[in-house]
Amino acid sequence: MFGTALSQLRYGMAVLRNRPIRPRDLERIARDLVATLEEFGAPGADSALLPGQAGQIDPEVRRTVTRRSLRATARAAVRHTAYYRHVFERAGLDADALDPYTGGSGPGSWSQVPVTSKKALRGMPGAFVSAAARPALMALTTGTSGTPTAVWYSRAELDVTIALSTISAALGMGLRPHHTLAYAGCSRATLPLINAEESTTRVGASFVQFGTLAPALALDRLAAPLGLPGKAGQITHLSTSASYLSALVHRAERDGWRPADFGLLSIGVGGEVLSGPLRERAEAVFGAPVGTSYLMTETLPSGGTPCGRGHLHHTPEFGHLEVLDPLTWEPTPPGGTGVIVHTPYFPYRECTLLLRYATGDLVRTPSAAPACELAHLPATSEILGRWTGPLSASLTTRALLDLIEAEPEVPLPARYAVTEQPGGGALLHLLVPSLPATALRARLEERATAAGLPLAGLVLYDDRSAMPPTSPLRADLREHSFESVPAPGRPDRSPRTPAVAAHGGTAAGEEGVAGA
Repeated sequence: MFGTALSQLRYGMAVLRNRPIRPRDLERIARDLVATLEEFGAPGADSALLPGQAGQIDPEVRRTVTRRSLRATARAAVRHTAYYRHVFERAGLDADALDPYTGGSGPGSWSQVPVTSKKALRGMPGAFVSAAARPALMALTTGTSGTPTAVWYSRAELDVTIALSTISAALGMGLRPHHTLAYAGCSRATLPLINAEESTTRVGASFVQFGTLAPALALDRLAAPLGLPGKAGQITHLSTSASYLSALVHRAERDGWRPADFGLLSIGVGGEVLSGPLRERAEAVFGAPVGTSYLMTETLPSGGTPCGRGHLHHTPEFGHLEVLDPLTWEPTPPGGTGVIVHTPYFPYRECTLLLRYATGDLVRTPSAAPACELAHLPATSEILGRWTGPLSASLTTRALLDLIEAEPEVPLPARYAVTEQPGGGALLHLLVPSLPATALRARLEERATAAGLPLAGLVLYDDRSAMPPTSPLRADLREHSFESVPAPGRPDRSPRTPAVAAHGGTAAGEEGVAGA
């Protein structure tokens, strides 16, 4: 215990002084937490004070730490990266004078630092890498929103992130040594895969890498008995993306799977918008609660945690959150919709350094101060979708998925597109199993009107090739298995998902009008 106290003290002092964090201090804190849980079965009341657990801190202390952390991060970026050295010289900014609490556009205001776009990071990732760091791992995003973004991590950053993930796995996910977690994410997503495997096994639980297999195979593996000594009889936890979960739900509903067929205790979803209807359908199929959180490769270990009131709360320990208008980059007023702009703090991040990074993720700011269990943390709505223009803010991905995924008749993952009309308004193009789908159309139009969606019309298709281009999904990063790939010279007997079968229709489309 004395050694743990020293580790916590050294960690706290490193944060307050913006000094490099010793990974072994965080590793010891995580290791002793696991030992405590194993001995006593539950965390103590002081677990909220552990790193990343959103403990309450005096507001004035938080302001001081925020001001100091932003200046230290800006100073490291200016000194050691080519991109920010040029930006600060051109703008005439002094990193040591920046203050996020200075109003207006004065010379010392944090708002004077130009917003960093994804395009800039994608175009020259090396210009954001600190000359003082030792790059060890290049983490690529999936690229579902464009060209994959390359982010470099040092060995120390990886160790810190893994230790924090271990604490989160034990406290947030409730993982224990008798559990087994299945990771159903793309195997090329290196950083999340490393974090999931390391944190799971450090808790003492078992880890199974599924990848993004054909849904029928994944369901078989989830239901299969493990027969492992000291472990639950089946896989207990599943980590995946929303679109792949939707593919599993669709296949499970079609094939008649029931909660009793599985041993799942928890399903964690990340990377994409999780709609309310999909959550409900997944919980009905698998018999386990479905939770989500907000994390990005570019801004780890910063992230967001949902509360019981539907807010997304962002811990200020690891980075600085802003919600800005994507056209003017001015602060979004209460109740307005804007883009998350984030600055991950040094010393948590020391390799790829980012200041005011525009994530592209849309959120709504609270119209009034939250009154929930996490009210002491900055709050936004859950992620609404990605900014692609004004229409994406008025007709969000979340609103569309809430509409579409409530319909069991629509194949999942849903394939849809939105196009703007020359005279105003938007058309929703949606893939369905067959046409004319009169009853489905009537339900969708009625629910769109009730939700107040700004739709001028609804176009249904049973042939995906006749539709406007649809957005790529993480579920599209399908991985092959010898169970589903035919041997040379033999017929293909791989499982077919309903979505694949639906693509072979012939009707070009049928248009109706949904209420605005």
